[in-house]
Amino acid sequence: MNSMKYWSDGFPRESLPALNDPRIDRLPYSIKFILESAIRNCDEFQVKSNDVEKIIDWENSAPKLVEIPFKHARVLLQDFTGVPAVVDLACMQDAMNNLGGDSNKINPLVTVDLVIDHSVQVDVARSENAVQANMELEFQRNKERFAFLKWGSNAFQNVLVVPPGSGIVHQVNLDYLGRVVFNTYGLLYPDSVVGTDSHTTMIDGLGVAGWGFGVIEAEAACLANP
Repeated sequence: MNSMKYWSDGFPRESLPALNDPRIDRLPYSIKFILESAIRNCDEFQVKSNDVEKIIDWENSAPKLVEIPFKHARVLLQDFTGVPAVVDLACMQDAMNNLGGDSNKINPLVTVDLVIDHSVQVDVARSENAVQANMELEFQRNKERFAFLKWGSNAFQNVLVVPPGSGIVHQVNLDYLGRVVFNTYGLLYPDSVVGTDSHTTMIDGLGVAGWGFGVIEAEAACLANP
């Protein structure tokens, strides 16, 4: 990078090589993902310089099972677990309105990808119009939920809703949603994802760090909690 930004503790925000620490060369690839995120997000509040040191010293800290914060690049949801998260965000907007504040400030702080795929039910099979017939029934049964999610895609920033009929969530994540590299205002950093789908870790095959987790953790993750 031409311009290197440093926090007050001296850690460079944008580059592992700039740390000039020989221990980094011995780190597993997956640990380097976590280290890069730590130095980029080191604010001495949620991510501290001591956390960065724990990661760099992975060979010694790993056997001790030390706790470290990890800030992911994006969150992956499907409609089964994504609806509660969007409902809570909508409730926060209502609360902000009731307090006389600006509800437009209520948004996920990281990229959120929500794939509608867990509503599928097979009623028609072994016929030429099976896909179309099942889709029509799916829209009839889930009209209110789909309308709410469509509203959420416009009501919140950083939220992408993949509509019904696009495919199953982990395949959509592999084929369309996986960035591999994020480009935020010219700052390049690795894609990493935490998701409520049990197959989220398939994304690791593309060199993207991915973990599965629950819906309560998902809501915290949407608000950029490590």
